[in-house]
Amino acid sequence: MAEQSSVKPLPRAIADGEAGIESAVSTPSRRPFLFLICAITIPIIVIDQLTKLFVQAHMALYESIAIIPNYLDITYALNPGAAFSMLAEAPPWVRKAFLLTMACGAIIVLAIFIWRSDRVSITSVAFAMIMGGAAGNLIDRAVRGRVIDFVRAHYYDLNYPIFNVADSAISIGVALIILTAFFGGDDQPKANRSD
Repeated sequence: MAEQSSVKPLPRAIADGEAGIESAVSTPSRRPFLFLICAITIPIIVIDQLTKLFVQAHMALYESIAIIPNYLDITYALNPGAAFSMLAEAPPWVRKAFLLTMACGAIIVLAIFIWRSDRVSITSVAFAMIMGGAAGNLIDRAVRGRVIDFVRAHYYDLNYPIFNVADSAISIGVALIILTAFFGGDDQPKANRSD
């Protein structure tokens, strides 16, 4: 009588040895990329553009509405330059070419970083936020030639530069990357405790 073995066959990836390991490693799941783009980047772009269109349609240029008197206003402004009005005095063709090229380059690099992420992490979320903000401002520059800014944070006459949703997403994304760099985060491998 032949004895029945309770041993189950090895899965194909293990049975094939190194070839199975290479094929499993070379085709990582791209679900984090799609998730980050759909859950973070696209909503930031949509909210940014909707708020800018709302302000443009309902306010006159430089009109200001106090939300919290002496602290926070909605003020419609057009920014021809980069962040904090940098390059505002440069010739228009130089400014537009430079800023469009830089924004497109940043979006491509950020998309590659997000694509190469094998999981959702603080850093990949930050990259998705920065990419959404860069794309939101790129749309303004390409369509209008200027970026619509409308959030004015101030203390009486002390003013912070007027900004928008895209600028906020970029700033929060950069802050997350800096905080992760200083304090560590879920991007760093766990130390081996057996030492």
